[in-house]
Amino acid sequence: MNADNKPVVNLISKPKNMLKTIYTACRTCYSADYPINIYESTDDEEKMLKLIKRVIGSGHYSTIEHIQVTFAISNVSRACTHQLVRHRHMSFSQKSQRYVKEKGQFDYIIPPTIDKNPELKQKFVKFMEQISNQYQEFIEAGIPPEDARFVMPNAAASSLVASLNLREMIHLANLRLCTRAQYEIRMMVKDMCDALVKEEPWLKEYLVPKCERLGFCDEDKSCGRKITKDELFNKV
Repeated sequence: MNADNKPVVNLISKPKNMLKTIYTACRTCYSADYPINIYESTDDEEKMLKLIKRVIGSGHYSTIEHIQVTFAISNVSRACTHQLVRHRHMSFSQKSQRYVKEKGQFDYIIPPTIDKNPELKQKFVKFMEQISNQYQEFIEAGIPPEDARFVMPNAAASSLVASLNLREMIHLANLRLCTRAQYEIRMMVKDMCDALVKEEPWLKEYLVPKCERLGFCDEDKSCGRKITKDELFNKV
């Protein structure tokens, strides 16, 4: 088991001139000038941010789809990655259980609700050891890893490289930073957002739970952080 039960997230690629690229896309929609001239003649960050915020605030998200960011992610469970791959407009390259043969006890993630209960944690660890032993028995019997992996649990730790455009990054943050999101993917996405905001501080106001952007909660069950949609529109 990995001693650290938390995701490991690193931003490994992003455009050098993110602001200028988005500004050029925004400005091109309203200018007769060539896009390259707009790009090369603009360096005023305040001016660029003013237009970008107005365009994004108006819902014209196509202008931020030109920005692609890439993360290296490790020490997350298969349960977490199964949720992540449901997001559209993302690209994934994940550690393969078909080609990577586990040697000895595989790494796994223990949910906090189990980790904080000594008795249940002990049972969880023992069960992971039993699965590992069964996996190794299959491998030693000549069963190929692609078949032996059928006994591997959702708890098994995985690694991947994930890329997405900025529009999807904001959407990912809006959904997965919500307190109703599962804890592990919420931690992972927060780390992704923190890494990107460190490089591009202006994005902080967008990489938030959706209730922060909407001003209300549109979930069926609210955590109480914001007024609900029904309450806002006087439906209750």
